[in-house]
This record gives sequence, C-alpha cells and structure tokens, in this order.
Amino acid sequence: MKTYIFYAVLALVLLVYSGVNYYIFNHGWRALAGTGNLRTVFVSVFIVIVVAYPLGRLIEAFDRGGVSNLLVWIGSFWLGALMYFLLAVIAIDLGRLVLSAIPGCEKALRGNMVLLNRWLFGGVVAVVVMVLAFGYHNALHPRVRTVKLSIDKRVPGLSGLHVVMVSDIHLGLIVDERRLADIVARVNSLEPDLVLLVGDVIDEDIGSVVEQGMAATLSMLRAPHGVFAVTGNHEYIGGAEEAVRYIEKAGITVLRDTWRLVDDWFYLVGREDRMASFRGVRRKALDEIMAGVDLSKPVILLDHQPLDLQEAERARVDLQLSGHTHHGQLFPINLITKLVYEQSWGYLERGSTQYYVSSGVGTWGPPVRVGNTPEIVSLVLRFGDSGSE
Repeated sequence: MKTYIFYAVLALVLLVYSGVNYYIFNHGWRALAGTGNLRTVFVSVFIVIVVAYPLGRLIEAFDRGGVSNLLVWIGSFWLGALMYFLLAVIAIDLGRLVLSAIPGCEKALRGNMVLLNRWLFGGVVAVVVMVLAFGYHNALHPRVRTVKLSIDKRVPGLSGLHVVMVSDIHLGLIVDERRLADIVARVNSLEPDLVLLVGDVIDEDIGSVVEQGMAATLSMLRAPHGVFAVTGNHEYIGGAEEAVRYIEKAGITVLRDTWRLVDDWFYLVGREDRMASFRGVRRKALDEIMAGVDLSKPVILLDHQPLDLQEAERARVDLQLSGHTHHGQLFPINLITKLVYEQSWGYLERGSTQYYVSSGVGTWGPPVRVGNTPEIVSLVLRFGDSGSE
C-alpha cells in the first residue's frame, strides 16, 4: 500500500511541476512573439532547465558523476526560480485583469503591448536572477545566533553550559565537504561544552556524502561533554539505518528514542523522527522514553520536527530543541510555516518548558535562502543558583 502511495504522490508532484512550468513557459512564449531566433533560444533553454533536476537524479541513480551533478545543480536553482517566476506571472495576470476593468485602458495599451511584454519578460528574468544570486550568497554565510536561557534547576558543580546547536545541514551534493568543513570550523571556534545536531544531518542520498568522505570532517567536531545527534525526516527518506551508522562512524552519538545522563549533571533525550512510522519503525511516546529520568536535573529534548509542543510541556522537559522548518527557506513560504507550526523559528516559552526552533544551517532543494538566514545557534544556559558548590 505504501508503495502505491509513494507513486501516487510522485505522479501528483510531477503533474503539478509540469503544469506550473507550462504556465510560465506560455507567458514567456507569448512575450517573445515576433523575436525569431530569441524565441528558439528561449524554448531550448527552458526545456533543458525544466528536465535538468529529474533527469540528473535519474542518471545519478545509475552513474553518479559530472553530468548528473551538473544537471542537479542547474535543476536545483530552477526549483527556486520556478517559485518566483510563478509569483511574477500571477502578478502580471492579475495586473492585466485589473487594467481590463478600467474603461479605455486596454485600448490605449494595445499598440504598445508587444514592446511592453518584452520589457516585462526582461525585467522579470533580471529580478529573479538577482533574487537567486542574493539567496545563494545568503545561504553560503550562516550567522552565529547567541541565545541566553536560564533553567530553574540547581546543578551542583555546574553553573552553566555552552551548547552549540546545528540543525538541517543536509549534507550531499549541494552542501558539500567544503561547506561542512566551514560549519565544523565555525562550531569549534565557539568552544562549546556540548554540540547537538538536531536532525537532517544528511540529505536524501548518502552516496555523495560517502564519496566525499564527510565522516572524517564530522569527526573533527569537538566538545568536552560530547557531540550528539537525532534523526530527521531526510535521514529516513534516504535510509535511516545507513545514515545513522555513517554519523556514528564520525564518533557522534545518535539518540534514538532514548536518553543519556551526561556527567551526572543533565539529561539529553533524543526522539526518533516522525518519518519513522512511514518506514515501519515505531516512534515511542515521550513519557515512555523518559521513564527513569530524574526530573530534578535539567532535561534537554532533541526533536527534529517542532510539532505537538505540548508533549514536552506535559513531560516537564526544560528545553526542547528543534529544526526542520528552515523558516520557509524561500520567502513567502515562511508565511505558510508560521501557520503550520506553533513556532516556525526562534524562542518560545510554554509553562516551565522553553523551546528553540532553528532555521537551520543548510538548504534543501534550491541552494538559496530568501527572507531568512542560515544559523549556528550558540545557547548559553544558566542553571538555578548552582555553582556555589
């Protein structure tokens, strides 16, 4: 049954993708009426960029290399461009609808429509290219965001803790070994006590990660209290068991519906991602996972997807860390993520439980970020009135 669902969803995605591309193509074709060779170039380029991503992924499945990599890169940028071209042509159609309702306006413009359409075509292409260029530059330069929090529990011998949280790296072809090396260097430069990787460390296909030897770079993460991770939905899309083995090969402890008492000071609780249930893996209830946890000590929960936040509050978790949303990654998708998630990005407090949802450090799909910034989160935690002993 799940196989049928997968193919049904795939067919729907391809149908929508084809429809949107045709809608944009039709506008471009009409805008270039009478341009001869320019129209021919437009058709040729459009066909290449539209088929680039699915064709690249298909070739990649049989023979990963320069051709498939190039096609995936081209197609990835097109996925971002597609949304902004779609918004542009919708705006143009709405504008035309408004103008057609104004008496005499359509007649006045009729003689200039050919020139106006060409100017619109050039202007839209120029704006979309600039947006993508900005978004790509933005994606390559994550910011360090410092968040100071207090947990009202006394920890004898420990007054505070410096935690560096990184989510949604999406290692693979797009976020490659060089990008990872930069992220690792940035994290280590913060001299954290503890490093937490909150899901989607690896993108869908682990093949590129293995080929680039990224485990060696991941193993360079340093923290006296350790480096811990949890699974995200993308680990499950690509194969969670293989992904987890690879992450653990780098010396990182993956918490899968379990907890760890760190140096008898605080608890780390790691949840399996929600995608597990679609792969036949049972995701335990939080109260079941936390059986045996001493709630007099600080409890930090890692849960990739920030859904059902009341669970952590009921379980008396002190701090939940999540990612997944990318805060939309491409404006205006963040308007949708704000509706879907109680907290799409940033800090939230519910009762005695605090939450931080990261916008993530990497990208998925289009290698661009517009309307948000990638981040490495530096959490400075203070514990009660501890430190007196």
